[in-house]
Amino acid sequence: MHTRREAIRSRPTLNTTYRVALGGFGGLVLIAGLTMVPYPGPGWLIVFAGLGLLATEFAWAHRVNTFAKHHYHRWMRWIARQHPVVKLAVMTATCAIVLVTLWLMGAFSLVGGWLGLRWGWLRSPLLIG
Repeated sequence: MHTRREAIRSRPTLNTTYRVALGGFGGLVLIAGLTMVPYPGPGWLIVFAGLGLLATEFAWAHRVNTFAKHHYHRWMRWIARQHPVVKLAVMTATCAIVLVTLWLMGAFSLVGGWLGLRWGWLRSPLLIG
């Protein structure tokens, strides 16, 4: 793999194309991960994967990845030490964020439509129609 990368690096046009493609793909993975962070599932794993992809070519991404991992682990250790009431408050806030974003994206209206519910409050204020 290293030999192949060095061959690409020796050709400026191919190297630029490679870096742009990797940057675009890594950026999409990173954005997808950031979008998934408040939801149950692998949001942070995908964020770190996107940063890892970007870090293969960009030094700034390596620094951001190291910083993010450090603070993620620091946050998780802090949460683990907290009283159950604080943990419940964090879970409630996370749940509220998920519900609000689902509502804003129109998911409530969509599911309500499937069930034959035409309640006005289910409609997203961001979506017209």
